[in-house]
Amino acid sequence: MSKTQLAVIGGGPGGYAAAFHAADLGMQVTLIDLEKNPGGVCLYRGCIPSKALLHVAKLISEAEEAKKWGISFGKPEIDLDKLRRFKKKVVTKLTGGLGQLTKQRKITYIQGRASFINSNTIAIEKSDGGMDELSFDNAILATGSIPTKIPGISIDSPKVITSREALELEDIPEKLLVLGGGYIGLEMGSVYSALGSKVTVVEMMPALLPGADKDLVDILTRTLQKRFESILLNTKVISLAETKKGIKVKLEGETIKEPEQVFDKVLVSVGRRVITEGLGIENTNIKVTNRGFVVINEKMQTDDPAIYSIGDIVGGAMLAHKASAEGKVAVEAILGNKVAFEPAAIPAVVFTDPELAWTGISENEAKEKGIEVEVTRFPWPASGRATTLDRFDGLTKLIFDPKTGRVLGMGIVGPGAGELIAEGTLAVEMAALAKDISLTIHPHPTLSETVMESAELFFGHTTHLYKPKKESPE
Repeated sequence: MSKTQLAVIGGGPGGYAAAFHAADLGMQVTLIDLEKNPGGVCLYRGCIPSKALLHVAKLISEAEEAKKWGISFGKPEIDLDKLRRFKKKVVTKLTGGLGQLTKQRKITYIQGRASFINSNTIAIEKSDGGMDELSFDNAILATGSIPTKIPGISIDSPKVITSREALELEDIPEKLLVLGGGYIGLEMGSVYSALGSKVTVVEMMPALLPGADKDLVDILTRTLQKRFESILLNTKVISLAETKKGIKVKLEGETIKEPEQVFDKVLVSVGRRVITEGLGIENTNIKVTNRGFVVINEKMQTDDPAIYSIGDIVGGAMLAHKASAEGKVAVEAILGNKVAFEPAAIPAVVFTDPELAWTGISENEAKEKGIEVEVTRFPWPASGRATTLDRFDGLTKLIFDPKTGRVLGMGIVGPGAGELIAEGTLAVEMAALAKDISLTIHPHPTLSETVMESAELFFGHTTHLYKPKKESPE
């Protein structure tokens, strides 16, 4: 039996970040994952390949929009094989780089599937055959999540796919139905729409991106309505059936004109479920909620003192950067340092075009929790930089404590929102005030100025937006 100081199960952004951090701090680390190199769903089948394809989609859209500026391109010729090779090259470069970093840090990497034998031993079914047993002083569980299915509706058909198959780009279906108006569905829908598919999105809630603030979502929705064939809100899928012509879908909703429609492919993107089965958790003292999430404390420690858990399987936002941050906290806790995972803000980004991002307290959350806030909004038609880009589908908003002016949250919709949101996250973490942001000189002409001017609006005025003063009552 081999022995290690720290065993990390799962090589995604949470697992490899934890393993790397531990190795940098002098720990002996073993990292176990099913893939040849670390990366997890994010690098192999999620964040990275989807963003590569979304970059291509945006290029196609911008080439079409250029007609308005006097520049015309011919209809794009799409070489799917070459596009797939580009996506694969991106994934291979980054995962291969992580493999090199693993070796440089002298981390023992085992390709295989791990499961607990007891609270200090795991069995590893190696991908190349054979079994190993590994004892550990501490372990970090970071096995992530997989796409969920719709109970009673999902069917076994190559024409009904998840985001994993959608990223393979086997073909460009003439008609694509996307089940779910969350970020995965909208991102993949945007890719296929740009490549030539007629995309229909079905969402059972009254708005896309349930949970995000309506003023931001409304701007994104208006743009997507121009690119998608249709967006059906307050709509349920009753059944799916495979036919010779495609997948026959039965829909139910107040505004549905055609309750039965046929699509070449159906992309199911209604959420993700955690991976905890087959891990031998029952052989430890780890506790799991009735929803399948691993129970942890603020140090990411489970009810089994030697075992920690991070990422999607502990609940909360299923985001790569959250998992990475949790991994570092877990390592610090294992080393006996006084730490806790208690961020004031975790940014979220939807990489559609326009992008949509938020951090800290949202306006929706403030209303739900009865928190008194003051919200300022700077519309991008008033931005010089947005005008030079001919992109007016943008809005920057800041959420403040009305008494102190402290920044509690930020939301942005518009090109590059994912880059701009970092300033808001820093402001929330540092308890910055409206005055701090308004007095910070932002470069001109940039979209970042919209953040500064949103802060200035807390004081009732800003340079590029006129707000008449309220007349005092006589």
